[in-house]
Amino acid sequence: MAKHGKKYLAAAAKIDRDTFYSPEQALTLVKETSFTKFDGTVEIHIRTTLDPRQADQQVRDVVVLPHGLGKAVRVLVFAAGEAATIARNAGADAVADDDETMNKIQAGWADFDVAISTPDLMGKVGRLGRVLGPRGLMPNPKAGTVVPAEDLPRAIEEAKAGRVEFRLDKTANIHVQIGKAGFEDQKLYENMAVLMEAIKKARPTGAKGSYIKTVTLASSMGPGIKVDPNLAQSMQVSG
Repeated sequence: MAKHGKKYLAAAAKIDRDTFYSPEQALTLVKETSFTKFDGTVEIHIRTTLDPRQADQQVRDVVVLPHGLGKAVRVLVFAAGEAATIARNAGADAVADDDETMNKIQAGWADFDVAISTPDLMGKVGRLGRVLGPRGLMPNPKAGTVVPAEDLPRAIEEAKAGRVEFRLDKTANIHVQIGKAGFEDQKLYENMAVLMEAIKKARPTGAKGSYIKTVTLASSMGPGIKVDPNLAQSMQVSG
């Protein structure tokens, strides 16, 4: 069993491990138990009843969080010609429209948080799968990161505003960032509510019964806080 430091143990002592908290209580606790010197990231971990091996039990979609993630999002766009100009004008942090940049990425450069591509460049981008795939940076139509040139401004704006992708992993879990521990309670609540609504809507056809089994919140390096899954699924953004 991993040994934890004094700060972690002090934070964990504030949580009753047998209690399923309301979303409001859990978000207050996740802020109180964030002990890192930097502004910790708040993450939600959802265990599902799905079988990741089944094609009709996959979950993958995107959602724009109303209050973003509390960090500057660096966007790289794979585009050429007029599309590259559109991307630069729309605020892309980097544009990969030449072999030099492609080779740099192939060699391991990944100084960006989101990668977007136009369809015509996906042939070249596909060769970077070994580098981009494991880092979750591979452009994908399902995730809204493969778009025609005219949609680049919207895609770049959404990525910078706090669009996050959520997907089922091999262990039937979904892990998503919903903001920073320094956020106001209400902003974290609204981000979480919008995410939970999107996950409910993304329910796959092969899901049986209630497909969300457990919901846990945690800050960077902090202890997990159990959330009542029924209350988490009934969260609503007022107004």
